[in-house]
Amino acid sequence: MSALIHALVLDAQGGAEQLTEKSAIKQWKPSDGVLWLHLDYCQDDIEQYLAAVPLSEFAHDALIADETRPRIVSDDSGHLLFLRGVNLNPADSPDDMVSIRVFVSEQLIVSTRHRRLLSVNALAESLRKGKGPSTTSALVCQLCENLTSRMQGVIDELEDKLDQFEEDVDSQRAHDHNALSQVRRQTIGLKRYIRPQKEALRALVSQQPSWLADSDTPRINETINHLLRYLEELDLNIERAQIIQQEVASQVSDQLNKRMYVMSVVAALFLPLGFLTGLLGVNIGGIPGTESAAAFPLFVLALVILTAAVALYFRMKKWL
Repeated sequence: MSALIHALVLDAQGGAEQLTEKSAIKQWKPSDGVLWLHLDYCQDDIEQYLAAVPLSEFAHDALIADETRPRIVSDDSGHLLFLRGVNLNPADSPDDMVSIRVFVSEQLIVSTRHRRLLSVNALAESLRKGKGPSTTSALVCQLCENLTSRMQGVIDELEDKLDQFEEDVDSQRAHDHNALSQVRRQTIGLKRYIRPQKEALRALVSQQPSWLADSDTPRINETINHLLRYLEELDLNIERAQIIQQEVASQVSDQLNKRMYVMSVVAALFLPLGFLTGLLGVNIGGIPGTESAAAFPLFVLALVILTAAVALYFRMKKWL
């Protein structure tokens, strides 16, 4: 399988020409237009495609690194952006965010990933339809916006799950404790990457690279504001999950205490009965009533009266 996902040369009108051959990528010149080369860094021929474009050794190594965290790094020939997008692939958890590494210069954009990102696919499709960005700056801004906008649906879904948990707790309905823990883990996982991504975009604005147009700076700032709002929502979700877990623990404790109380009251009611029956059940001489036929009915009647008296006493003390 080839490492090449797509190679698009922007036509500055919102469209792009697709390059499919390595030779065409090698023949590309900055004067031909902005080249966006998108690759899968886990494929064997990744080195051949990276060698086809002018990259420094540092940028080359960063684009194929196994582990990354969202950040921005300046390079002599451009900037390296390490970003994350929510994982919307089937059977995957959204908090296992997909990494994308992006090298950006005036006329060249090289991005690498392993797992599929719908945000990148949507951006490439808009270029093929002639409705995409026309400059390097606009393409990077659109990529950041796409990655950020898809986070909202995942966060909303987590909030809906927490709403359902709160309703279950309020109505004391049974619910899945493992599912609640999973929602909390997903929330923390999203926050782990969104916070540094926000800081990376802030650093991008503060550095103001030459390829970033002044007209696109407000778009980056708006994306930062969205990320800040997402972080606030995630913090609130974490607090809500903690409160729900505390309420669940409190309800379980209350139920246990009530059951233990009932058992204690029942044990207290039968304590004198057990004492008397044990005392009269010893197998030694001198037990009263052994020669009387009325002794057993009288003894049972005495036990009933004693139990009623103890129950009445508990009632007066409001223990029942």
